[in-house]
Amino acid sequence: MNANKDLSTRERILHLMKTAGPLSAKELTTELQITEMAVRRHLGTMERDGLIESKMIRQTPGRPTAVYGLTELAEGLFPKKYHSLTLDLLDELAEESGEDMVDRLFDRRKEKLSRKYMADMQGKTLNDKVRTLSEIQNDNGYMTELQQTDGGEYVLMEHNCPISQIANRYNHACDCELNLFESLLDADVERTECLAQQGKKCVYVIRQRNRQIG
Repeated sequence: MNANKDLSTRERILHLMKTAGPLSAKELTTELQITEMAVRRHLGTMERDGLIESKMIRQTPGRPTAVYGLTELAEGLFPKKYHSLTLDLLDELAEESGEDMVDRLFDRRKEKLSRKYMADMQGKTLNDKVRTLSEIQNDNGYMTELQQTDGGEYVLMEHNCPISQIANRYNHACDCELNLFESLLDADVERTECLAQQGKKCVYVIRQRNRQIG
């Protein structure tokens, strides 16, 4: 019960700061109709969690007052419709210039990412490359999980896809990700499950590439 109450109060504080901007503890006390001690307890917890940050402002007359505002982390909790705008723009481009042009954009994005991350792979074993790739994808919001089979294969799972709405419409985005992984890892990569194809997650099986001699 207390946890639900705390969560509700935190949500109300976040909503107030989103709509009214930075607020002092006194202003929040007035808005929430709870004690200032309770407000400061929530503020302390939320500041430690990285959801809000404080700064001092000087009011005339009187001493400087601390006000609290949202961090970038907290801003990310609010609904965003970036994918809708992106899809609208891609649809317009496809209608104007054909879907081949959209595919070219995804190819260029793949090449850009390859240049960005290739230096992180230089001189590493496949094991280290796969772990580096998992960390990169996790930092980019893909919620990765990495396993290694008894046969020496690696299984990279992505439980979230930040561009799933786009990939559902333009499957070439998924092809580019697969090609990017093969390029960065210099390995054979097979996708066995895909979020954009009604899968529960994206799953990549990674194998050491056989070298041909002769």
